[in-house]
Amino acid sequence: MSELKCSDTSCDKPLDAAYWEAQYKAKTTGWDLGQVSPPIQAYVDTVADKNSRILIPGCGNSYEAEYLLEQGFTNITVIDIAPTPVAVLKEKFKNNPNIQIVLGDFFEHQGKYDLIIEQTFFCALPPTMRQKYVWKMHQLLAEEGILAGLLFNRTFESGPPFGGSKEEYEKLFSAVFYFIKMDLCDNSIAPRANSELFIELKKKSLT
Repeated sequence: MSELKCSDTSCDKPLDAAYWEAQYKAKTTGWDLGQVSPPIQAYVDTVADKNSRILIPGCGNSYEAEYLLEQGFTNITVIDIAPTPVAVLKEKFKNNPNIQIVLGDFFEHQGKYDLIIEQTFFCALPPTMRQKYVWKMHQLLAEEGILAGLLFNRTFESGPPFGGSKEEYEKLFSAVFYFIKMDLCDNSIAPRANSELFIELKKKSLT
């Protein structure tokens, strides 16, 4: 799979299902925290409506979904393009009616959600796909829906992950989202301290 690896931040080679499946098979999943990310956990604790329609794209092992279920949320959808983590999740939650686990391409997914949680999905996409990401998020969110989660506030020599800056993200999202929050996290895990922005963006209605 070496031909699929990106060598620099301008990479637009296919980080496709085969690439990500290979990472899971080889257990080269350095992005996996082994737990729900503390900033996302803290945010989930503020969401009052347990029936909110929630999507987690690029879910991986999805500790976020597990935490949502533990907190009593009833309408969770997770999607990943790699078969291995999807199979694990389907087995793990096979008797839980409150979560739908989808194997597929996020950009082909259809639905309407009140909340989409961003956790290491944006940074896994080549930067050339970022505008497409923004518009797909807008499409999937219900009116006044929220996109919330984490973006890297740093650059990397190669990717994935691909980083960026607050200024870049403000330009990227401003056309179709209102900014409720985009601040440096003070509760990141130690290896990511001072390198994560927490975002809470509200969908703009477009005429």
